[in-house]
Amino acid sequence: MAALGWLTPRRRSATARSVLAGEAAAEAGLKSTQESLNVLTTGAAGAGGTAADEAAGTPDFPVVGDVRAAAFFDLDNTVMQGAALFHFGRGLYKRKFFQRRELARFAWQQAWFRLAGVEDPEHMQDARDSALSIVKGHRVAELMSIGEEIYDEYMAARIWPGTRALAQAHLDAGQQVWLVTAAPVETATIIARRLGLTGALGTVAESVDGVYTGKLVGEPLHGPAKAEAVKALAAAEGFDLDRCAAYSDSHNDIPMLSLVGHPYAINPDTKLRKHARRLDWRLRDYRTGRKAAKVGIPAAAGVGAIAGGTAAAVALHRRRR
Repeated sequence: MAALGWLTPRRRSATARSVLAGEAAAEAGLKSTQESLNVLTTGAAGAGGTAADEAAGTPDFPVVGDVRAAAFFDLDNTVMQGAALFHFGRGLYKRKFFQRRELARFAWQQAWFRLAGVEDPEHMQDARDSALSIVKGHRVAELMSIGEEIYDEYMAARIWPGTRALAQAHLDAGQQVWLVTAAPVETATIIARRLGLTGALGTVAESVDGVYTGKLVGEPLHGPAKAEAVKALAAAEGFDLDRCAAYSDSHNDIPMLSLVGHPYAINPDTKLRKHARRLDWRLRDYRTGRKAAKVGIPAAAGVGAIAGGTAAAVALHRRRR
């Protein structure tokens, strides 16, 4: 922490939380990958892997074999259309995981984020605490089991074939491929496994003896925290970041993209598109239109974004009744 001494207390605290979140994500990602290798079931692997292979196609960018290189992919709107937390929220609501009074509170908090347009720390913390209170006391294994079902119901058909082909090209070249996302690491791990990727780095919710405590480890894996996670994983696995690649749609991931020697803007938002063009980064847009609608939720909400996803799911459900 001595190296952070020049920062103000507030900035130093935020940086420390990002480092903690990144290191926790790397540790959890490596652990989950090893566990997946130990307990992977043939049925689960076949269901996701076959569909992904059929949709992969030919990659837009060539990939050269390099054992010291790896590829890091953002998830929402980069690998998958829409936000993983939105789809996860839909699945939980369908299973009556939430009470209506909780949904009302979440909807209000999400509306505040959208209307205010700023990242007020107090309101962000309230939203995160509300979302975390829902999983508090539930077993990790329970959420993992539900996540498997939700992937089949809502996510499998929303994988971008073009991005999937890029990921497969790295795998075929003998490289590791990791998802890096603000979504819970358990959800991200399920998606990575179903796509045949190496593993996932995601937001880590604290658990004790397999039960969620209702607290985060550090902060949501968003923005600078993603970069810290990639650095921690690279150190653990011996990657040379100058030889690695990263893919994202969001300007919030510029810290992660800037770490690697081969950054790519995929389905970029306006700010990332401008940044990528200025630095001559390569771009690809797999959407049907430049202004394609996204099932989006503010990344600033972090884990609290599940509130917005769930509230949106309720609205969608009501419209279809």
